[in-house]
Amino acid sequence: MIIPISEIASDTLHSLVEAFVLQEGTEYGEEDFSLAQKVNHVMLQLHNGDAVVQYSELHETVNIVTKDQLAHNQQAPNL
Repeated sequence: MIIPISEIASDTLHSLVEAFVLQEGTEYGEEDFSLAQKVNHVMLQLHNGDAVVQYSELHETVNIVTKDQLAHNQQAPNL
C-alpha cells in the first residue's frame, strides 16, 4: 500500500527518510554526501513522485521505493 507523504507528519517523514539513508547499502556513487544531503535528495524524490513510501501489511514494515522498483515488484510473480 502506498502512503501519500501528505498524510505523514513532517517529523515522522524526516525520521523515516533518515533511517532509510542510514541503512547499510544505501550508496550514492563515488562522491561522499553528508547525511543532510542524502536526506534532502530522498525528500526531493518523494516530493517529485520519483519515490514513494510503501507499507507492507504482510510484513508490517514501511519502506521507500522508487517508482521503477514499485513497478517491477508489482510485475513479479508471487512466490
